[in-house]
Amino acid sequence: MKFYLALWFAKLMGIAIKLVSKGRGTNLPGEKALTIDPDFVKHFKNIDYSKVIFITGTNGKSSTTNLITHILKENGKKIVSNLEGANLLGGIATVLAKEASLSGKLKADYYVFETDERYLPLIYAQLPAENMLITNLQKDQVQRNGDPDFIIRKLKEVVNPRMTLILNNEEPRSRFFEEIARRSIYYGVSRHDESFNKGADYPTQACPKCHHDMSFDYYNVDSIGAFHCDFCGFASKSTPDYEVTDLNFAEKSFKLKNVVFHMPYDLPFMFYNYAGALAVCEEICGIAPAAAAKSFENFKNIGGRFEILTYKNKTIKYMRIKQENPDTLQSALNIMASDPSEKMVALGLYVVNDFVPHYINTFYAFDCDFKPVVESNVERYLCFSEHVSYDTANRLIYDGVAKEAITIMDSDDINEIFAEIDKAETDNIYLITWISTFEKMKKFIEGGQN
Repeated sequence: MKFYLALWFAKLMGIAIKLVSKGRGTNLPGEKALTIDPDFVKHFKNIDYSKVIFITGTNGKSSTTNLITHILKENGKKIVSNLEGANLLGGIATVLAKEASLSGKLKADYYVFETDERYLPLIYAQLPAENMLITNLQKDQVQRNGDPDFIIRKLKEVVNPRMTLILNNEEPRSRFFEEIARRSIYYGVSRHDESFNKGADYPTQACPKCHHDMSFDYYNVDSIGAFHCDFCGFASKSTPDYEVTDLNFAEKSFKLKNVVFHMPYDLPFMFYNYAGALAVCEEICGIAPAAAAKSFENFKNIGGRFEILTYKNKTIKYMRIKQENPDTLQSALNIMASDPSEKMVALGLYVVNDFVPHYINTFYAFDCDFKPVVESNVERYLCFSEHVSYDTANRLIYDGVAKEAITIMDSDDINEIFAEIDKAETDNIYLITWISTFEKMKKFIEGGQN
């Protein structure tokens, strides 16, 4: 009886929240349902766990989940998915409550869920999926996640011989799980025009199997590329099962299994999302690459990490990063550095307040290489946000930026940010900040301040 009370309460709360404010409440109904029935998710009916797919890892979860769901829907499949990005147990409970009948029955061809890597054991205990894609396991939110080895231990609580894993061929920690699962499928990206190498002064990562230094032949994304361990022989496959090849940036196209795909987003980190999504669609859901290709023509990423705003005569290129995540910050810096045009760089890094004590040190920025940006024709830098703006400015100074080229703004006041953008002679503005500040900037422009 507890299950039915929890289900009906969650349904009513979901309706009420939608009436008050669309887009909110993606966790709350499920969280309240779990308070009433702690095993709420376990009690839904008709879920075939061989049709449940978890997408987990540090970066790329949302984009990959969105693309898989889009391809499957375009090919006539009924999908239940947490596209809003509420990836804890409460968020998944909310989605299931919304999609279920009043008796708790579900009807879908596949269940595709983005799942938080830290809390995956709690989710799996109630929803034992038999398929999981691991994007990558990288340094991220150290207050919350510690280090990647901590996340590896969390995932080892879940991965078992009943599972099919879809693994990133060029990310060592993802590949680490290959020997545990029933079956492993590998996806990757071939070397392309934007692949790069790092100098010897930048540290590599430890081999997840023997803990000696890994060697990377090249990188496609920071920390991801063809690798090998000279000590134990652990290495990426020369030809993964699903490999993005023939990347053509001019024509925005690529190939996978000799099928030509339109490239909706030509950012390097998206290529792995494409490869992983296509691997899932064929291996788990029976949608071959040729059938999936047409879906790429009208794919729009929900809550994407790269957006463009037009402000007066200026173009603002927004690159969203995960706070405390050096890999997403480095990817954004690489995109900036690849643009030879004169530019203004606006950096709004914030106080990290996941847990007490809060801290203002942008230590993750010290894992990144700023020199290519510094050498890429930057007219001016703006470091904004309370407290952290000073530490951000110091990071730039350490890489040779003159103090006179930096404006420090101990605030995230939208009017002040745009006042500084107005002063720039260039019309080419790059912006890194939290999504909340970006949304305020969008509203400022949409409100006629243009």
